[in-house]
Amino acid sequence: MQVPQIDLSRWRDGDAASRTALANEVDHACRTVGFMQVTGHAIDPVLIQTMLDTADEFFALPLGDKLAVRPEHPGVNRGYAAIGSEALAYSLGVEAARPDLFEAFNVGADVVDRDDPFYANDPHGFFAANVWPPSPAAMRPAVVAYFDEARRVALELTDVFAVALGLTEHWFRPFVDRSTVTMRVIHYERRPDDPPPAPEQMRMGAHTDYGIVTVLYADPVPGLQIVGPDGGWHDVVPLPGALLVNLGDLTAQWTNDRWRSTLHRVVPPPADASGGVLRRSVAFFFDGNYDAVVSCLPTCVSEVQPAKYAPVVAGEHLMEKVLGPRTLRASAATDTAGERLRVVTGSAG
Repeated sequence: MQVPQIDLSRWRDGDAASRTALANEVDHACRTVGFMQVTGHAIDPVLIQTMLDTADEFFALPLGDKLAVRPEHPGVNRGYAAIGSEALAYSLGVEAARPDLFEAFNVGADVVDRDDPFYANDPHGFFAANVWPPSPAAMRPAVVAYFDEARRVALELTDVFAVALGLTEHWFRPFVDRSTVTMRVIHYERRPDDPPPAPEQMRMGAHTDYGIVTVLYADPVPGLQIVGPDGGWHDVVPLPGALLVNLGDLTAQWTNDRWRSTLHRVVPPPADASGGVLRRSVAFFFDGNYDAVVSCLPTCVSEVQPAKYAPVVAGEHLMEKVLGPRTLRASAATDTAGERLRVVTGSAG
């Protein structure tokens, strides 16, 4: 299975015909796979490497130093998440799942106008202040610089999505102009003296993303797997210089399942892999305004294809999804995986 490649520079720099062709390619990718390899994103590779280097320094700190920047509540998507503190499969409504083998550092927008009633009255804590460690000092500016660039790419993609779905170019802007934005800098490392994972334990358990669109940097090493159109698990390794982009549950609901919110997971390295095994990824989640009401798009419903999903408020959906894995309970949020959920229990792929 091939993950479609999309050159985003054709949207910024191309003529009308090139932009239309690109939108059609995105529509095909979202209908069939739900993942894309995005090149031409214009993020400076030096900026990416600087961000990764400072994150490596943070994850190399003693555990006590990292735990000092944990959030006060599991619903606050900020600061450090320790290995084994989450199990992403719970977000699918699964009743039991083994803890995941990753650690992460989570950030949101670093500058928020807290005098603005929209942010001041945020009922879910989506715009909580970031929790930065005192060391490494270079981490904050490096992470914020990449965050801003990933946000630019995500916003640009929503314009492409609108055209691909037969809407006006900026149709999504009123739903995302104050979007919940969270970025997870994720560190997977198996050290030589670590015990082997438990049976069926993942580096990150099977899940769909929760919101609109995810922009993902990932090291070009194996680990990420997605469920393809054939219902089986397939390895995905990013192309040189490419970002991986996938859709979330809100987009699947908006498009009435015309587009896929694709199940994915990160598997442990092979048991016979020698020495330490490191994989890093940085996931930027662009998830819409917390008060946005997501209803099936008029271009995605018809008499023969009626709406499958009731309208949902984006913030309420997201909070239910976030809390499931962190409180180790089945999420009650709307699930878009459907029959594909069977792969989580090992009956496919």
